[in-house]
Amino acid sequence: MRSRIPRQEAVGDGLCHAELESGLTDELASVVGGARRRALRDGDRQIDTAHLLHSLLEADPQVRAAFEPAQIARLLGYLVQRSIGYGLRWQTGVEDSGAGPVAPGVSGWSPVAARAMAEAYERAARRGADRAHGIDLLAAVVSAPASRAVEVLGYAGVDVRGTGLWSAGTRSDL
Repeated sequence: MRSRIPRQEAVGDGLCHAELESGLTDELASVVGGARRRALRDGDRQIDTAHLLHSLLEADPQVRAAFEPAQIARLLGYLVQRSIGYGLRWQTGVEDSGAGPVAPGVSGWSPVAARAMAEAYERAARRGADRAHGIDLLAAVVSAPASRAVEVLGYAGVDVRGTGLWSAGTRSDL
């Protein structure tokens, strides 16, 4: 079924949507579609890491399992507030953590979100998988120190750099 949400073409000589989204599982493709719809509905020009985090939490059971139930409730609360124009608002038009090179030319994606997608593929390849999964994307999103998703996680009291969430049990494979 073809999406009614228009895809923007890439600019310049950078990646295009087809390259960025070619190695997704069906589940992760659904997450990206949800993030795209959320960005459009919110009036954002680009999918950012907070859009990705929101869609991951809603759609991927393995991602939800990486959090405590109370953390999920707080995270979704902040993310829903953002989507209705209340609470967290970012003053910059483009999400850029400044933590590394941007992925140029991916129209419709923030540089940080595009870089997170590329890192998700790299994680999947390191484990010998052909396609990235939601947990790969979550790990990539939380590795961007100044991303909007990490900011939301911080507001919700989730310590992505500490030992708690990411070092315990099945969470260590993030």
